[in-house]
Amino acid sequence: MDRQLDLQRRQQNGNASVSASSSASISGSASLVNGSTPLPTVPTGAQAGSITITMPPIQSNSYYKIAPSEYVTFGWNFSSIIVTPTALTVAAVANGNTYPIGPTDGVISGTAQSVVWYPYGYQTANPSLPLVQASYTLHIWAQGGPSAFPTPGYLEPNSELVFAMYTPQGYTPLSSGWQCAGCSGALPQLKINSALPGAVAMIIIMLLSGFTTLRRVWD
Repeated sequence: MDRQLDLQRRQQNGNASVSASSSASISGSASLVNGSTPLPTVPTGAQAGSITITMPPIQSNSYYKIAPSEYVTFGWNFSSIIVTPTALTVAAVANGNTYPIGPTDGVISGTAQSVVWYPYGYQTANPSLPLVQASYTLHIWAQGGPSAFPTPGYLEPNSELVFAMYTPQGYTPLSSGWQCAGCSGALPQLKINSALPGAVAMIIIMLLSGFTTLRRVWD
């Protein structure tokens, strides 16, 4: 929670404050940013702006490595946005912890439609809050914060994407003394199975030899 609040403060400190409320915009009056730049007028009945995740596909199960040279790209499209966000904050949330995504501590341009994340780089730079092997939820929000109420024309926070992170196991050479715990019991069985055809053949030969001897006696 503290990490999430810190991300919000970073975004708010780096953005211009909106001087008029969204209700004034909806009624037709132009809001101002820093008293000089008018915001677009939001028509009555307009929908709240939204994000659609395009990368990775929202229907797929996505697993990402926390390993060197392993990068993750998240992509999205906008719809119904009339008032362009001044900035976006992108974060991954898992086990109650919030992890900023991207090279700029989670805060990117308000018009950006993708971000590239290097989990291993984050891991090495933040030993006090390391990534864990777990499921994560991707959060994207604008200047209103991650819990902003849907407002016509303004971007609504998105938290639809769930993905997983894991740390791959290192390679262990056989020369290091590694042994397969489940293989020891299979070797004797393999030897028994290999000897079985020979034993059957010997029995058949003995039976045939005995039968031939008996025929000679009877004759």
